[in-house]
Amino acid sequence: MRLGVLIFFVTVLAASVALPQTSAHPAAKRKKAVATKKTGRKPVVAAYRQMAPTPDRYREIQQALVDKGYLKTEPNGVWDSQSSDALKQFQTDQKLSPTGKISSASLINLGLGPKPATAPAAPAALPATPADPPATP
Repeated sequence: MRLGVLIFFVTVLAASVALPQTSAHPAAKRKKAVATKKTGRKPVVAAYRQMAPTPDRYREIQQALVDKGYLKTEPNGVWDSQSSDALKQFQTDQKLSPTGKISSASLINLGLGPKPATAPAAPAALPATPADPPATP
């Protein structure tokens, strides 16, 4: 009996060492940045986040609002209350949430974003080919 219990514990111990250690907590699965030996600094990890539009992009959006008759001032590249109010009115007319904040749906409706996905056009019919090639003399 003692030998059986001893074999059981040795087997459990060997299995626990052989299996990879995992954690049920999702944060434990994240990789941590490790300092490199040569520089002693942590490696740079690229962060993907949306940055604020540049003055040129603001000017482009303002020009689209001017072209559509929503903004009455000259585009100046500064997003001010007049720009926000014009965008709110545009969003309301387009049945979008009138926040006055630049959104992808607003940009698309202004003609400044990617076009909405459409169904691909049906391929043109290919000319009919004869079933048997003509015989050569």
